[in-house]
Amino acid sequence: MLEQWQQLKHKLRGYVAHYVDDEDLVDDILQEVYLKAHTQLHQLKAKGSLSAWLYRIAHNTIMDHYRRTKPHEPLPEELAQPQTEQVGLAHQQVAQCIRPFIDELADKYRQPLIMAELEGQTQQQIADALSLSLSGAKSRVQRGRQQLKRKLTACCDFEVGQDGVLDYQPKQKGCQC
Repeated sequence: MLEQWQQLKHKLRGYVAHYVDDEDLVDDILQEVYLKAHTQLHQLKAKGSLSAWLYRIAHNTIMDHYRRTKPHEPLPEELAQPQTEQVGLAHQQVAQCIRPFIDELADKYRQPLIMAELEGQTQQQIADALSLSLSGAKSRVQRGRQQLKRKLTACCDFEVGQDGVLDYQPKQKGCQC
């Protein structure tokens, strides 16, 4: 491999230099490529693909370098998480908004959705109460959610965060939101 490395070293250096501006860093990455190739040579399936294999190692090593050195800046204070009270208020407002949309769903989707989302029942409990198979109950809850989502997104714009819905705005004046 040493002989082939010597033949490809100049081309690999040019490849690395294309992505990295610092000459010392280019040499460091090239050395790391050689070490990785040398220690993992047993994984090379066909000797004829050594060149492509070395370029793949070089590419991955460059990407690893940029992942390690990616600058991390702290988030500004004005992006702090909303207060729990604000989130709770938004949840209550959205819950009041959602009920009329749920009531518009066909009964076979409305009832399982109410049981799952508003009453907090498990899907097995829903299946038992409605004499459905578990997969049937799951399917109806999921389809009810999809239909509800379509109705809501047609009417309102939602701001969603890590804790769920943070805020919403009606798209039209006549919307029920």
